Amino acid sequence: MNRMRSEIFAELHQPARVWAVASVHGEVARLRAVHDHIAANSEPADRLVYLGNFLGRGPDVFGTIEELLDFRAQFLARPGVEPWDIAHLRGAQEEMWTKLLQLHFAPNPLEVLDWMLGEGLGATLAAYGIDTDDARQRCKEGTVALTRWTNDVREAMRRHDGHDQLLASLRRYAITDNDRVVFVSTGLDPERRLGEQGDTFWWGGNSFERIEGPIGTIQRAVRGYDRLQKGVVETDWRISLDGGCGFGGALVAACFTPDGAVVDMVKA
Repeated sequence: MNRMRSEIFAELHQPARVWAVASVHGEVARLRAVHDHIAANSEPADRLVYLGNFLGRGPDVFGTIEELLDFRAQFLARPGVEPWDIAHLRGAQEEMWTKLLQLHFAPNPLEVLDWMLGEGLGATLAAYGIDTDDARQRCKEGTVALTRWTNDVREAMRRHDGHDQLLASLRRYAITDNDRVVFVSTGLDPERRLGEQGDTFWWGGNSFERIEGPIGTIQRAVRGYDRLQKGVVETDWRISLDGGCGFGGALVAACFTPDGAVVDMVKA
């Protein structure tokens, strides 16, 4: 395939295998254990995809971002690895963070904020020293006060090297360059083209279970988060890797061939 590199999706070029890491949700100790396994079992020309939702819910969101950055540097130090061989996908938690920074545009900001906090975003705010009660007060004070607050939130992340840049690099999906395996955060509608999925990638979890055959050339779809928390579920055409990390369960990572066969799996 001869595609231009995209800011929308990640193409995994000539992978020997692809490691896919499910939703972390701020569980840095589990992420370190998964990284240790990947480091010990990687082969030349392996690629690495994080399936979104690194932020939110868990006890150490800040440490999780630091660990992602540290392991990225370690993985890049291997001979022949290029920056585009590692992909970080946008999940619901990262999408909510983006929307949080635009909260001053919302017609009902307090309602939106409370919904996001209920979805686990409070752990990310706490990681950067942001008080949720202060956020609610700013929502009540009006657009000017809320604009200042969102600017303060943005600056709180920018003070930490690499954090803002990592979130700015997120892709909607990743796909092997033979177009046979696609990696998403949460959802994939088998009746729509990849370019037409929109926010289905992070919000459309129900659509994923409708995959009962190939989607064009795609032979297998891989996701990292299941809102219904059914655990690891594998069929011929799709696999959900969510072991419940952030909800008391394990962090799961799996290693795939370019045709979608699972050759290794780790649960931490």
